[in-house]
Amino acid sequence: MQAEPLSPTLRRGWTTGACAAAAAKAAASALVGEAFPDPVTITLPQGQTPAFALAMQERGPDFARAGIIKDAGDDPDVTHGVLVIARVWRALPGEGIVFHAGPGVGTVTRPGLPLAPGEPAINPVPRAMISKAIADIAGKAVDIHVEIAIPGGEALALRTLNPRLGIIGGLSVLGTTGIVVPYSCAAWIDSIHRGIDVARASGLTHVAGATGSTSEAAIMQLHGLPDAALIEMGDFVGGMLKYLRRHPLPRLSIAGGFGKMTKLGQGLLDLHSRRGEVDPLWLSARAAEAGASAGAVAAIKTANSALHARALDDSGRLSAVVAERAWHTAADLLGATPCELEIAIFDRAGTLLATTGLKPLR
Repeated sequence: MQAEPLSPTLRRGWTTGACAAAAAKAAASALVGEAFPDPVTITLPQGQTPAFALAMQERGPDFARAGIIKDAGDDPDVTHGVLVIARVWRALPGEGIVFHAGPGVGTVTRPGLPLAPGEPAINPVPRAMISKAIADIAGKAVDIHVEIAIPGGEALALRTLNPRLGIIGGLSVLGTTGIVVPYSCAAWIDSIHRGIDVARASGLTHVAGATGSTSEAAIMQLHGLPDAALIEMGDFVGGMLKYLRRHPLPRLSIAGGFGKMTKLGQGLLDLHSRRGEVDPLWLSARAAEAGASAGAVAAIKTANSALHARALDDSGRLSAVVAERAWHTAADLLGATPCELEIAIFDRAGTLLATTGLKPLR
């Protein structure tokens, strides 16, 4: 099915969970002796009833398979265009619905995720959607094995956070609503949350969120952190901080380049360029606080970038002042969380420019 329109220019899409549920329903229909429904209609958690065209169908003596091509709409989703295949076969009486990871779908290996280690990475809401879709065909008391496969998923998973979360062998089957909203980045923020959960379940007391690979490697080396302590925060510092406010850990480092930490110091919680720009007037005021000369303070007012402003600073302390302001922005969002917080600013080579050190919030 073609994804539904969001605006004159952007279309919503469908999650891997919705595609898996539709494929499973079509396969279950064939397994019980009926025709493959094409298109196949499912009910999403919020009541929508999209219909999906089948990209493949196969019926064997004791199994059935069906596949759906995922349409993520206009979202830059790494899984847009993948084939999501459900293979079903009979289970023993009383087994219920048993889930399996087929080729391209990962397996959970670490505690802290919504699924136990050893389970296929088919998240709880997609499992419920698949179960309901099958029950609509075969009844609630049905005993069926369901294998979800995504050909090519193992390679695609290397472009996601799955390896860091301890999900090996492929992608996760995700989605809480069944709908992909373009540029909502909900999957990334959910992965940030899961990374924090995995770190806690692994017994770690210090995690670090970084805006990019350079600052991530630098903060890892600075504190000798293990891989599981590193949270791929990207631009979503607000999403990370809000989750840690509800689910605190003892120590948190936030690492990034001068420009991104300037935005955090200004009060921005989404550091992407489309959410806000570096304000040279704000940086000029910080340079004055840092003790820069009057000429430098005036020149920074018309700086064409954060990097340019830092180059104009003649106090040598602008990065430190920015780090302190960023610390207070993050601390205000964390509130009374029992946590020590650090802001660390690195240049593009990974050299430390400034750090507040780990300081208690209150």
